[in-house]
Amino acid sequence: MTLTKLKKKVLKHICWLLFSLFTAMTFAGYFSPMNELFINVITLNTTITMAIILAFFTFATYGNAGWMREMVCLHMCPYARFQSAMFDKDTLTVSYDKNRGENRGPRGRKQDPKALGLGDCIDCNLCVEVCPTGIDIRDGLQYECINCGACVDACSDVMTRMQYDQGLIRYTTEHELQGKKVHLIRSKLIGYAVVLLIMTTMLVLEIANRVPLSLEIIRDRTELAKENFNGDIENVYTLKILNMSQTDNTYKLSVKGIENTKWHGKQEIMVKAAAVYTLPISISVDPYDLKGYMTDIAFTVEQISPESDVKIEHESRFFNKR
Repeated sequence: MTLTKLKKKVLKHICWLLFSLFTAMTFAGYFSPMNELFINVITLNTTITMAIILAFFTFATYGNAGWMREMVCLHMCPYARFQSAMFDKDTLTVSYDKNRGENRGPRGRKQDPKALGLGDCIDCNLCVEVCPTGIDIRDGLQYECINCGACVDACSDVMTRMQYDQGLIRYTTEHELQGKKVHLIRSKLIGYAVVLLIMTTMLVLEIANRVPLSLEIIRDRTELAKENFNGDIENVYTLKILNMSQTDNTYKLSVKGIENTKWHGKQEIMVKAAAVYTLPISISVDPYDLKGYMTDIAFTVEQISPESDVKIEHESRFFNKR
């Protein structure tokens, strides 16, 4: 260990940690506005919860990509576990052509491999050295293979230098290697295509029908209902309005389900883009308008500026005093 080598190692780990932190922030960005998150991280002003989340994802990425590396593919990645169930003998995979490559052995460029009783594989072992999971593709298909094609490139380069035909290691099928006919259209492939088409259609419909507005209603748990100074029955709620659009919008709030309700609090609010507005309100009703202990009601949030047809309803309940 020299001073120069130590500097390089320290710099390398710092780069890994910074990239891992950036990755963690993209994960956390699904649950927190990215602009605020970046500023809070840079100024060291994040909440304890967010700091724990960022630390977890940072060190998870740093450990997985920096230290465990191929061990993740070998022991943790679920892809290798279910890909075998989707394969058949007509599936394109990275494969070694044993009929052409065996017997293996070193030789000179000008030597005839047939005269030496050898195949095209010169046993240079480059296909193993470039493999990110460290397997030998010449041993056949293995679950650790991620079909990256690194061994294909390495072998093709060697074949070119030896003036042999490329394709000793290539994307091919088991049937092709056995000299049999390859079936491109088959029942399993059609089934996967139908499933993919259904999922794609559902995704497109979900995006097309997406409403960029969300409402969460939280009731006051300490006292479900109380009688105010006017003799009305009053329920307290906390409304959380999430604006999922990219513009600042103004919304109008209302409630229905009971006649002659009185709204106590703001009924028009402006919510910034990608922000949550917390609004405490209360609803009061003349007890003569209540027909039972519990009545179903619905809160409505409607965008009024800029003009739009965005509108959502969320059901809740209004309680009467016993």
